[in-house]
Amino acid sequence: MSAVQHTDPSTSYPVTDRNKVKRLHERGSYDRAAVHAILDAAMLCHVAYAIDGQPYCTPTLFWREDDRLYWHGSAASRMLRHLKAGTPACLTVSHLDGLVLARSGFNHSANYRAAMCFGTARIIDDAEEKAAAMRSVVDRYYPGRSAGLRPITAQEAKATAIIGMEIEQASAKVRAKGVGDDEEDFALPIWAGIVPVRTVLGDVEPCSRLVAGVEQPPELALYPSGNTLGQSLLDAQRAYEVDMA
Repeated sequence: MSAVQHTDPSTSYPVTDRNKVKRLHERGSYDRAAVHAILDAAMLCHVAYAIDGQPYCTPTLFWREDDRLYWHGSAASRMLRHLKAGTPACLTVSHLDGLVLARSGFNHSANYRAAMCFGTARIIDDAEEKAAAMRSVVDRYYPGRSAGLRPITAQEAKATAIIGMEIEQASAKVRAKGVGDDEEDFALPIWAGIVPVRTVLGDVEPCSRLVAGVEQPPELALYPSGNTLGQSLLDAQRAYEVDMA
């Protein structure tokens, strides 16, 4: 059994060999707020698991409710069929924030934020929890929107599987600094610096078949043109949590 590093469970995730940051450990954090901030600024994650010794990694949309993560997929998926009994899984999220050019190839790097969450992933079989989750996959990004949509059909619900995973351990890792050259290399006549990277929202493009007179919904106010996607997703998560309270 892995040794557990005791932390305050109200503010940090427990640290074991499974989630301990070993390389450049000074960039690591087990703080719940730090992990949640990285998760909440993302829409896409990658879920890794193993089936009969074969590793798989699946990209999918996800959302968070407190310490519980949810994602969805086709009920016919091999992964989802395997998750009926529950299986260990690792869900990861990463953000690229900058390209770091140094004076040596070894010190080239990137500014980034990443989170890894470990737990046991299971299919949500409870009908009430599944119905709530199928609303949440919309409302987490566009708070309140599901109430005004055409109801989900029985066939759509049958074709969709929802997976839930309680976060048992997690870690965040962040690089947010300048060029890390060796001290003697700063005197070399070689350009070095950072290229910031951002995902920025554009202007809304209405559907070409929109019924006349239909106005833009209020939830899109969270996604103004020029805003970063990460900031809009963080704002949407906070609004969603208020609605859920």
